[in-house]
Amino acid sequence: MKKWLLPVGIIVGLIVVIGFYIVGIQNTAITKSQAVNKSWGDVQTSYQRRNDLIGNLVETVKGAAEFEKSTFEAVTAARAKATQTTIDPTNVTPEQLAQFNQAQSGVSSALSRLLVTVEAYPELKANQNFLKLQDELASTENTIQTARVRFNETIEAYNNHILKFPNNLFLGQYKEKPFFDAEPGAEKAPEVKF
Repeated sequence: MKKWLLPVGIIVGLIVVIGFYIVGIQNTAITKSQAVNKSWGDVQTSYQRRNDLIGNLVETVKGAAEFEKSTFEAVTAARAKATQTTIDPTNVTPEQLAQFNQAQSGVSSALSRLLVTVEAYPELKANQNFLKLQDELASTENTIQTARVRFNETIEAYNNHILKFPNNLFLGQYKEKPFFDAEPGAEKAPEVKF
């Protein structure tokens, strides 16, 4: 047997093992990137559900009360702005995420004003359709929170995979993605007045 075959066999074997290792790193990165995209889709679906419910809520309130025009316009404008703000999860930047967060914060603020307006209409508060919509909206807000938390968990797994050594040597084309941050002012407790 030729002596040079053993070292060549070992070298070829190492190249094959390293090749499979690199392919495994790449495939895992692709899987995690797709998980980020799916998770972002879940966030958008939750926000879309809220936007759909807001339209029904506004129409219910509008039909049952002498609705204040400025509040209606604020809710409609905030909802329209929020639906126009889109993000590509493959190229998301902290700035885009902040812009999206700001648009959604505008919806939350306008919705709060809408619900405060409702307090002036006792017959509306007793309306079963309104109560059901209000419950659905509360449930949707919880769903949004859950989707955002899961998105951040997915981002964490993705970022950990692409940034850890030695993966980062083979995944230069993958970029770190930003997390959802709290909305500005979220650290302050809201004032509740009756």
